Amino acid sequence: MKHYDAIVIGAGQAGVPLAKKLAEAGKKTLLVEKRMVGGTCINDGCTPTKAMIASAKAVYQAKKASALGVEIEAVKIDFKKIVQRKDEIVAQFRSSSEKGIDETKGLKLIFGTAKFSAEKELTIALSEGGEEKVTADWIFINTGAKTVIPNIDGLDQIDYLTSTTILDLEAVPKHLVVIGGNYIGLEFGQMFSRFGSKVTILEKSTSILAKEDEDISSALTEILSDEKIEVITDVKVDKISKEQKQIHISLHCGKTKKNITASHVLIAAGRMPQTVDLGLENCGVKMDDKGHVVVNEKLETNIEGIYALGDVKGGPAFTHIAYNDYTIVYRNLIEEKNYSIQDRPLPYCMFTDPQLGRIGISEKEAKEKKLNYEVAVIPMSQVARGIETNETLGLMKAIVDPDTKKILGAAILASEGGEIMSVLQMAMEGDITYDRIRYCVFAHPTYTESLNNLFMKLDK
Repeated sequence: MKHYDAIVIGAGQAGVPLAKKLAEAGKKTLLVEKRMVGGTCINDGCTPTKAMIASAKAVYQAKKASALGVEIEAVKIDFKKIVQRKDEIVAQFRSSSEKGIDETKGLKLIFGTAKFSAEKELTIALSEGGEEKVTADWIFINTGAKTVIPNIDGLDQIDYLTSTTILDLEAVPKHLVVIGGNYIGLEFGQMFSRFGSKVTILEKSTSILAKEDEDISSALTEILSDEKIEVITDVKVDKISKEQKQIHISLHCGKTKKNITASHVLIAAGRMPQTVDLGLENCGVKMDDKGHVVVNEKLETNIEGIYALGDVKGGPAFTHIAYNDYTIVYRNLIEEKNYSIQDRPLPYCMFTDPQLGRIGISEKEAKEKKLNYEVAVIPMSQVARGIETNETLGLMKAIVDPDTKKILGAAILASEGGEIMSVLQMAMEGDITYDRIRYCVFAHPTYTESLNNLFMKLDK
């Protein structure tokens, strides 16, 4: 039985850099991956979807170019070329990650499925056959999450798509029905609509992006509807069946019964942690009622020396959070720092067009916490840069404390909304108050410059 100083289970966006840094620090390290290096982000998450979204936006921009005085007679997509470009980018990113692992002394990569057989012992079912038992002083769980498959009558009788398998399509769906109206479903829905699919989005809540403020949700719903995407909320899917090549979906929208016929169904109703096959019962690591590994503010489980990073531990399921998890664990263990996940900023960006960049609390959360707050809102139709570039959809919104003048949160539904949001995040990190931004000198004409105008709304 081989012993290592550290074993990292999962070569995702926390696992790979952590394994490399541990090895570089002189720790004999093993990295175990059951599928492909890079995790969800590189292989079937951020990287491929954003590459394809760029193609979809190019289609959209070409179709609306006449508003800028540019006449394009016909817009034709080459879907095979779009997919090929996506695959090449994924391969480039993955190979770069693999090369970094190969060049790291003291780091070994094994492909296989790891399962705890004792507290600090793993049995690895090797992908090439056979098994290997290993032990370590430190074990880091970075196994990520996978699509939740809802319990819908007849769903198992069709070849439904997930966020992973939809990337393998060789042709654009005729009619794509998306079950789930949050980030994954909305990004794919708008993308394939722009590629030429008829798209219907089904959401069980009374609005898409149910956790966001109503004005944000309503604005995006209107944007999608204007692109001929059908958004149906307050939905309960009763049954799915297939006759010949058609998929039939029976549902209730409130109390109204409705039937939809589709060519493809995408399941985007949430994600669940990949802990079922880890054998955590053999090592005593606790999980919550949803199967997430329970950790403290230093990302350590209830078993000393066993840590969990990324989506598998619950909380915000974003690549940048997983990466930050790695930096916290590494610096605490190797550099003897005292970093915590408590009170860290939680920025995120949904890459619909326009983007939704979010940081801090929403107005809904401010109300729930009974905070003293004020709201500043400016529609993108009043933003000079947006007007000049014909990007006038969406709005900028900020929540502030009128007493301290601090920015409590922001939602930027705009072209490059993530970049604009990041400026406000830096202000929040540096305790720069909104009244300073109100009079700050920004380059003209930029989107960020309109933060002057946004906070001007609070002038009294």
